[in-house]
Amino acid sequence: MTLLASPGKSAALRARRWDIVVLGSALPGLVAAAYLAKRGLRVLVIEEEAAARLFPGFHEPFLLLGGEGSVLNLCFQELMLPLIERRALERDATAFQLVLPEARINFGEPTLTSSELAGWGLCTADAAEELVRALARAGAAERAAMLDAPVVRSGRLRTLARGGAPRAARRERGLPVEITSPPPSLEPLFAAQLRALSHLGDAPMPPEGFARLVGGPLESPALSPTTGCFVHELLRRRIKALHGEFRAVSRRFQLIEVNSQPGIAVEKATEVWVGRALIINAPKRALADFLRGADGADSPLLQVSEPTHRCVALHYRIRCDLIPEGMERRVICVRDLHKAMTGDNVITLQQFPPAEGSRSCDWIARTVVEHTQSAEQAAETAVAAVLRDLLPFSADKLSRVHSAAPVWDDATLLSDPKPGGGWPCDTDIRLASRPPVFHLAREDVAALGSEGELLLGWRAGEVIGAQLG
Repeated sequence: MTLLASPGKSAALRARRWDIVVLGSALPGLVAAAYLAKRGLRVLVIEEEAAARLFPGFHEPFLLLGGEGSVLNLCFQELMLPLIERRALERDATAFQLVLPEARINFGEPTLTSSELAGWGLCTADAAEELVRALARAGAAERAAMLDAPVVRSGRLRTLARGGAPRAARRERGLPVEITSPPPSLEPLFAAQLRALSHLGDAPMPPEGFARLVGGPLESPALSPTTGCFVHELLRRRIKALHGEFRAVSRRFQLIEVNSQPGIAVEKATEVWVGRALIINAPKRALADFLRGADGADSPLLQVSEPTHRCVALHYRIRCDLIPEGMERRVICVRDLHKAMTGDNVITLQQFPPAEGSRSCDWIARTVVEHTQSAEQAAETAVAAVLRDLLPFSADKLSRVHSAAPVWDDATLLSDPKPGGGWPCDTDIRLASRPPVFHLAREDVAALGSEGELLLGWRAGEVIGAQLG
């Protein structure tokens, strides 16, 4: 079966070659690209022009956790990101603010969180301290397990630790008793947090993912971008510093093979871009639909079920002096405590610092809804209503910023792992042995949110780099 097309026999068509071609600009692929470039491999990252033009806040994870032993910090150390750039991310005492109809609860370091839970009458002071300690321990244990896990495998080859010895088998992990039976008043709070921080569609949350998403903000400090400093931008600069290259495309293309090397052929171009390996770093269904329009058929490499959900992300701008006092930079808003924590009942708001010389700051509002036109339109209406409630003095001073949406390089599409798959199981990244094509399956680490995506890219870089030599 032919997996990739031939680019044709045009005499004017020439092949440009790299070691690695990364198709898509999502977080895991940028981490993998930086890791492989650090190994001295020549890397090309191909992104959709519409994705490249988006405001950087669209690409920024809602919550980043730092600290000495954090996934982010260790990943950046592995990529040899300069310390001055790592320190440009600002530490916050508050990880996020949970806004309920009758309460505004700050979550972050343990003392703050336990005092907030008790202060709002959600549980007693003693119960709050005990619960928060248990959650922090569970989050730390899951972080340690994440860093020890292979995470990815390529065919039948198991990932090896850096020393070459097989990694120790993971033991089954679960939630502490304090978390499995929390006070009823806290159950919707946990459910809202899981909805806001995970990248799952409607798959059930495994206990390991629960432990990390709920416990992580208690044991690791939250980080916020400063002016001009976004995680995606840091990774892009690192790739370029290592002589990696970026190309933005707006026209149609095909997945092709030239002399057993995979790559792409852009419509009306005079050259094709190929590498010793191709990394697909975009949702397979979106890419398959795009390619069907280009060549009339799905590539066998991209056969996958439809995405079930989409993270609707909207960009707003408002004057800084109109933001209410006490409103944190990250907000999880629950519209109705008596409804399920699904759809547009849970909306996140993320504030970004103003550009130099500007009096206005940018906000990205997100909510995860079913991937239907009606649900997405209703979500936009719900987000606008929440912003009017939370920013009562904004009136006509809150403006929506419209951007062209990407077609195939679209990180907002969410697919769930296959039954029995996903974290804490490892994920296969190899799609074909000849030519070598890999896929970074974000759905398999969706229960870990942005930390899972960082880890997926890091471990994939290790495996692909070892195979290419």
